[in-house]
Amino acid sequence: FLVGPTRCIIRQAAEKSCFICCKMGASITCCQTGCDRSFHLPCAPDGQCVTQYFGAYRSFCWEHSPRQALQPRPSQDNTCSICLDTVEDKVSYKTMGCPACQDARFHRQCIQRLALHAGISFRCPRCLNQEPFMMEMLTMGIRLRKRPPSWESDQEVRPSDQRHGRCDATTCLCPEGREHTEAEGPWQLWLCSSCSAEGTHQQCSSLENSTYSWECNTC
Repeated sequence: FLVGPTRCIIRQAAEKSCFICCKMGASITCCQTGCDRSFHLPCAPDGQCVTQYFGAYRSFCWEHSPRQALQPRPSQDNTCSICLDTVEDKVSYKTMGCPACQDARFHRQCIQRLALHAGISFRCPRCLNQEPFMMEMLTMGIRLRKRPPSWESDQEVRPSDQRHGRCDATTCLCPEGREHTEAEGPWQLWLCSSCSAEGTHQQCSSLENSTYSWECNTC
């Protein structure tokens, strides 16, 4: 049973079109004052949209997303500090850098995977800076997990800790909260088919009943 405010939010989302795929049911709106761009969570990477997974869980379209202000690189090494493949020669949505050493560069997907595995030990892969680096990555839309690094985790993990159990949509529409799940229906929790580290309620990401899998905006 949906209460009045929740029903209103769902109805408003159903009437909004995604500026990326142009389909209806866009439940996320850019937080910039005066911007009415809305989009689906799965469409966010294609539209270079940023979601901040802390505090108020704010989202921004490509035009109003936060930008990194880095100085020119001390070195001319145009390789990702994580996968060692080539990166762009300037920072962008797909290419990010460390605000501390100003030299490390990495792909957004690479640093996101590192963040999910490193947990509370997340730091720059080159200079090992942690505090300024972590805050910068959070602001730029990298999601962290408040848990020990995966390579240090205890082998005897409780079954309840093995499965992600939270809706990470920017706007969770479930009246029972982000951690409420049901076996089927609009509040069924879908986990990312690639990393299983992020989840969304079916309704919160406008997933159709015929959907077989879902990927988070990181993957």
